[in-house]
Amino acid sequence: MTIRLGYQIPNFSYGTPVSELFPTVIRQAQEADESGFDAVMVMDHFYQLPMLGTPEQPMLEAYTALGALSTATKNVQLGTLVTGNTYRNPTLLAKIITTLDVVSAGRAVLGIGTGWFELEHDSLGFEFGTITDRFNRLEEALQIILPMIKGERSTFSGDWYHTEEAVANPRLRDRIPLLIGGRGEKKTFRLAAQHFDHLNIIGGFDELPGKLAALRQRCEEVGRDPATLETSMLVTALIDDNVSADQIPEEMKQRMVAGSADSVAEQIKTKALDAGLDGVIINLPFYSPGIVAKAGETLKPLVS
Repeated sequence: MTIRLGYQIPNFSYGTPVSELFPTVIRQAQEADESGFDAVMVMDHFYQLPMLGTPEQPMLEAYTALGALSTATKNVQLGTLVTGNTYRNPTLLAKIITTLDVVSAGRAVLGIGTGWFELEHDSLGFEFGTITDRFNRLEEALQIILPMIKGERSTFSGDWYHTEEAVANPRLRDRIPLLIGGRGEKKTFRLAAQHFDHLNIIGGFDELPGKLAALRQRCEEVGRDPATLETSMLVTALIDDNVSADQIPEEMKQRMVAGSADSVAEQIKTKALDAGLDGVIINLPFYSPGIVAKAGETLKPLVS
């Protein structure tokens, strides 16, 4: 697995009518596919997030959208940043991700996390619980999902889940890449070191040295070479020749860059890659035709 440069879609409409909603998503994915991005990722949410819009704004179901994008792209890996474990039974998720891998000709990535959006859970009837509950559920889910995506039968009995000889067929690969996202240096980073290929770190630019040091420690504790665990963070990139980094809102300065394409690339290099990350996953606050391609062509040399 290599995701040194990823593109995440945080907004499914960008103001378009519903009739143009998915064509706009396809255009973004195809630009990413053709300009050097390693992966295209969508959010696994049913309501738009409060920092991005209102709950009523258009949100596509993640894996239905990814399945459709698999027919419109050729090269990019496809996954979520990240799947909320609480939204699907783990056997169903294993079936979904192996199906996506088959229909995409081996380009699926399983991104997963504990789930965090309480309003969404309460509104739609998903059990939320405490953060401890959600971590325990994720750890149990992984004991079911990981064998299933390798072709093994899963029999498991825990506090949250029970399976009996669960199997997922058809499968294309015995090794679907695994990505986890989170900020927790004890629990999330431990899971990353134990099971995952890629950790997307939630945190600000200034936090990265400390986060990466903690990750190295978790790897050492389980006897893993830290170099085998790829790292990234999600960065919002406002590519606009008429905007400068000085204009970034104070609350966004630790996870956003702005300016010309070249300036954005330099900021990502200085703030993220030079801090020790292997790569970045970017999203754009605004989409216009050609902007994703411009981002890919400018940023790809940084991570090649």
